[in-house]
Amino acid sequence: MKTISLLGSTGSIGKNVLAVARRFPEQYRIAALTAGSNIHLLAEQVREFQPELVCIGKEGLVDDLTALLPADFQGRIMSGNAGNCVAAALDCVDMLVSAVVGSVGLLPALAAIEAGKDIGLANKETLVMAGSLIMQRAKEAGVRLFPIDSEHSAIFQALEAGRKQDVKKLLLTASGGPFRLLEKDKLHKVTPDQALSHPNWDMGRKISIDSATLMNKGLEVIEARWLFDVTPDQIEVVVHPQSVVHSLVEYLDGSVVAQLGIPDMQIPIAYALSYPERLDLKLSQLDLIQCGKLTFEAPDGGRFPALQMAYDALAAGGVQPAVLNAANEVAVDAFLDGRIGFTAITKVVAIALQEAASGDDMNLDAILAADHEARQIALDAIDRICSC
Repeated sequence: MKTISLLGSTGSIGKNVLAVARRFPEQYRIAALTAGSNIHLLAEQVREFQPELVCIGKEGLVDDLTALLPADFQGRIMSGNAGNCVAAALDCVDMLVSAVVGSVGLLPALAAIEAGKDIGLANKETLVMAGSLIMQRAKEAGVRLFPIDSEHSAIFQALEAGRKQDVKKLLLTASGGPFRLLEKDKLHKVTPDQALSHPNWDMGRKISIDSATLMNKGLEVIEARWLFDVTPDQIEVVVHPQSVVHSLVEYLDGSVVAQLGIPDMQIPIAYALSYPERLDLKLSQLDLIQCGKLTFEAPDGGRFPALQMAYDALAAGGVQPAVLNAANEVAVDAFLDGRIGFTAITKVVAIALQEAASGDDMNLDAILAADHEARQIALDAIDRICSC
């Protein structure tokens, strides 16, 4: 039996992780559950899975959460990211599944690595912010990172078909988001509700907005560079509106190996948890006849500059990817709150990339300082935009 600590249990990925664990109770035990602020759902999950530790992100909600838990609950109750770090490194845990969104995932991942825990990684920001540092420490600790993003899981699976030295290119697929065909001059009028309506995937709010701007794909490029130890010029993004081909690997001999499947996150989650075995999830089967035509196209950098920003930040190196991520988190929040328009998201990020100081990406303090500075720069930029 594999014992799991799950960060972000009330989010979209977290709920799917628990769905897999619920289906295979003889194979998985949940030792820790953490969430941001959804105390009601978290309490329900605690009643069902009886973890040893539960953590709520917002410290002021501890008493409210405690009141919702069963009177006989004997586990520890913690709060904040300190609680996430404790959950990540529990002695009884075999694997950390990081399903939180944003920079909050970095320190728990480092705690898990230090404790020798394998990681199922859905929090791409961990590698965006500190990819070099994370991979070096994981190597030293003998820890494995298993990708949970559908695209990176697809690449992970396709890499099983050949040798690392024979890989020519990784091809990350993108749906193109809800505005793939929308004219550029109409993008500034896009509303949060429209941007949250992803055509194929059921995702959380922040990731849905990132998918609409293509920033999500840019973050995945950076993640792939570190996760699979390839150079940036070996990573290509192709738009695939049907979301059937989840990603591909091209080898030196011209062979291209793809992973296909229905758009259901339980598939990559289960593979990360069970590797190298596969679980019978009893999901709907992919019907290629019903799918019909599968199409591919180049991303439109003119309408969606976020993707190129990510490539540029990766090429610049140092703490620039951390700056990119931090500014984007702040800008997305401002868009969701109605403070800035859709196209202003990338404008805010561009300002932060230009103004933030440089730093060493192997230095945790420098990474965290860059994250803090970029957030302040982004907030200042948003204030200027709002006052215009």
